[in-house]
Amino acid sequence: MNDGESGSPKLGQIVKILRGREANQYAVIIGFVDQKFVMLADGDKRKFDRPKRKNLHHVELTDFVSPEVKTSLEETGRVTNGKLRFAISKFVNEALTDWKKGDSLDGERRCN
Repeated sequence: MNDGESGSPKLGQIVKILRGREANQYAVIIGFVDQKFVMLADGDKRKFDRPKRKNLHHVELTDFVSPEVKTSLEETGRVTNGKLRFAISKFVNEALTDWKKGDSLDGERRCN
């Protein structure tokens, strides 16, 4: 993994999908195929029992690892779709909200 990515992928880590039909969406790493591929699920369109195999070059690793998902996968080898949805919404609400507070991309275009 010496291609500029921030560390190696971890179980329960949130990733942003960069390529394919689900581009610009977030998913959780629920397994590994080999050095190059991971298994992703989001608990919504992509359920735990039908994960997506994705090339690591086609995802952007975030710094956020969901402790709930990681613990569940390590203890039982499974995780509920609800936990996956919760982890992604928690990441989107916390990490991305903090980023948006400090820096708005194109000025004040909020519709309240």
